[in-house]
Amino acid sequence: MINKLTTLLQAANITLSDQQKQQLLAYVALLDKWNKAYNLTSVRDPQQMLVRHILDSIVVAPHLKGSRFIDVGTGPGLPGIPLAIVMPDTHFTLLDSLGKRVRFLRQVQHELGLENITPVQSRVEAFSAEPLFDGVISRAFASLEDMINWCHHLPAPEGHFFALKGVRPDEEIATLTSGYHLNALVELKVPQLDGERHLVIIGRE
Repeated sequence: MINKLTTLLQAANITLSDQQKQQLLAYVALLDKWNKAYNLTSVRDPQQMLVRHILDSIVVAPHLKGSRFIDVGTGPGLPGIPLAIVMPDTHFTLLDSLGKRVRFLRQVQHELGLENITPVQSRVEAFSAEPLFDGVISRAFASLEDMINWCHHLPAPEGHFFALKGVRPDEEIATLTSGYHLNALVELKVPQLDGERHLVIIGRE
């Protein structure tokens, strides 16, 4: 696994410490172990988790500006936990409404010694943030419109929405909610991953 991870990181031009690599592998091991009982992800093969969960998450890191983020609908901690591992000076609130997922996140936090994550069980519309976040991240929302409508109360005035998408969501961008604009549309390169990946960054007008 360490060889596979190292190869993927080199292909993505990402440099991590040995400790960060071990934390990522430990996270995959926990995800694989808990998945059997909790059904946290449809990806069953740990080698595929490295590509479709770990690399797919951490390629976003260079595009995140700020020190406080919330990962909305984080599920088993994606992309929040891999990002927290590779960005140790940045804090991530991991929000999910399902108790079993949040229990898993707390176990990961404990076993990996991650001090820069806060798992929270809540529906997004019921969660209030103080202070507000530099960025709202999600790879789970159906549409950009839903993401803005449900999470509009979470980013600071200068904060942004970071939506992880597959193919370019041109139609969604064209019909953005009034008062918001496209800041950037970044094509992400994920080694050994079939299909497109894009990061949509949205700011307030």
